Amino acid sequence: MEKKLEKIKQQVIECTKCELSQTRNNSVAGKGNFKADVIFVGEAPGKNEDLKGEPFIGIAGKKLSIALESAGITREEVYITNIVKCRPPKNRVPTPIEREMCQNYLKKEIEIIEPKIICILGNTAFSSLLDGKEITKFRGKVVSKNNQLYFLTVHPAATIYNQKLIDVLKKDMKKLFKVIKELKDMKKIKIDIEYTS
Repeated sequence: MEKKLEKIKQQVIECTKCELSQTRNNSVAGKGNFKADVIFVGEAPGKNEDLKGEPFIGIAGKKLSIALESAGITREEVYITNIVKCRPPKNRVPTPIEREMCQNYLKKEIEIIEPKIICILGNTAFSSLLDGKEITKFRGKVVSKNNQLYFLTVHPAATIYNQKLIDVLKKDMKKLFKVIKELKDMKKIKIDIEYTS
């Protein structure tokens, strides 16, 4: 498993499929526990991530760590990645083409790790994975699509500009890990939104 993820990381590092490869310092593959029960999916790398080649290590990453710790979880227990693996200039929202060029990497990360649940962080990940919008309306909800469970919450970056959202993120993390515990205990969990294909 680790070898397979290492292979994807190498592909991400060498990727030149879209124009973002020309402006990046480093591409940023996912990082974390390859046996994780949950994969966190954000939007794209920011300035710090682009410089170091690691996901969620800037201010937003610190906010995510704080929220995880409030649920009694460390970053080493989870896997963290993004929809797009290179930083869009000036942190703009990635274009549909950029997302499309990257989607196979995320798909492979998910296939290798086989998480019990995927935690969607923010609107870009919500629209890319579930074609959804207005994450604040749906945050805290469990979604089922094609036999995969998802959990929706705000992007940690949103908590930088809106202090109230850090409590929302902490609350959501507690709920997420409660759901994961129920899944591990083979309990039936409540699905809030069911996608039917």
